[in-house]
Amino acid sequence: MGAEALPRNGDISPAAPPHPLILGLQPAALIDHVARVDCSLLDQVPGERGGSTTVAIQELQRILGKVKTHMLTSPDNASPMLTIAGGSVANTIRGLSANFGVSCGIIGAYGDDEEGRWFANNMGFSGVNISRLRRKKGSTGQCVCLVDALGNRTMRPCLSSAVKVQADELTKEDFKGSKWLVIRYGIFNIEVIQAAIQIAKQEGLYVSLDLASFEMIRNFRSRLVQLLESGDIDLCFANEDEAKELLRGEPNTDPEAPLEFLAKYCKWAVVTLGPNGCIAKHGKETVRVAAIGEAKATDATGAGDLFASGFLYGLVKGLSLEECCKIGTCSGGSVVRSLGGEVTPENRQWMYKQMQIKGLPVPDIRN
Repeated sequence: MGAEALPRNGDISPAAPPHPLILGLQPAALIDHVARVDCSLLDQVPGERGGSTTVAIQELQRILGKVKTHMLTSPDNASPMLTIAGGSVANTIRGLSANFGVSCGIIGAYGDDEEGRWFANNMGFSGVNISRLRRKKGSTGQCVCLVDALGNRTMRPCLSSAVKVQADELTKEDFKGSKWLVIRYGIFNIEVIQAAIQIAKQEGLYVSLDLASFEMIRNFRSRLVQLLESGDIDLCFANEDEAKELLRGEPNTDPEAPLEFLAKYCKWAVVTLGPNGCIAKHGKETVRVAAIGEAKATDATGAGDLFASGFLYGLVKGLSLEECCKIGTCSGGSVVRSLGGEVTPENRQWMYKQMQIKGLPVPDIRN
C-alpha cells in the first residue's frame, strides 16, 4: 500500500450536513508517515518505544531519511510506506463517518502547504464536514509512525511550528446543533481544549476525552485530574499503559482500579486492553469484552482511535454498554490489519462481517 494520491477538490463530498452529530477538535492538522521498520531503527530514535514523544522538524526529517534503509516488506504489503491524514481525533472522526455513516465534522487548522491540502482533502473525501477547518499561513504538523515486525508502533510527532486553531477563534456556531465533542488530552493545547469544552457544555454537547499517551499523563497528570474533576467529561478512553500511569504509585495495578477512578468523574469510562479486549463502566454496570481473535495485527496505529469510533457509534444508536464495547473491538480490530489509522475497504467489510456474527447492527451505508 503506497502513498495515497491527493484527491481533487471536486472529489470532496459536498453532502456533509451543516450541523454534524459528532464534532472532533484537533487544533493542529497532522499528516502521518507510517512505515514498517526493523528494530535497529527504533534504537536510534529518541524517547521510549511505543510512545509519542514530540520531536523537532530536523529530527523528524532525520528519522524519515533513515526509514528508507530500515523498511520491512511483506508479501501482502509490497510498499511499506503510507502517507495519510493523521491524529487521534481525525482517525476517530474519519472512522465514524466512513465506516459507520455518522455525520461528523472537525474543528482545527491546517497550513497552506501540500500537507495541509492533503489533510483537508483526505478528511473531506471520507465524508467529514471540513467547514470548521481554518486554513492558515504556515506549516502543517507531521508525524512519523514506526511500526515493528510485531505491529507495535512508535510515534514521533512534530507540531512545534504547525499552525493551529486558538481558543479565541472558537465560536458557538462551531458547536451549534451537534451532540458530541471528541477531544484528546494534550498540555500544549490545554487552553483551546478548555475553551471548546466550555462552549460545548453551553450548547448541550456531551464530551468524549482520549488520554493521549502514557508520557502525557506521566508529565502532566495534575492538569488532567483537574479536567476530570470539573465534571465536564462524559466519556473517557484510556489504554492499558495510560491507565497504569494514571494510578502510578498506587498498590492496586489491576485495570479495574483506573476504570473505577475514571468512573468517579465520567458517565462512561473505558479501558482498552489490547489483545485482552476491554473493560467499561456506566453507572453501576461494568462489562468486560474479549478482543476479536481473528484480527491479525499488522500495525497498532489507530487501534484505540477506531475502538472509540465503534463505541461512539453504539452510543448514538442507543445500544447497551456491552454492545458498544463489542462494536469498538470490531472497529479497532479492523484497522490493525493494515498500515495506518484508516480502515481499508476490504477491512471495513471484514468488520461488518464480525459485527453480523455477533448480532450487532451493521450501518446501512454504501461502500
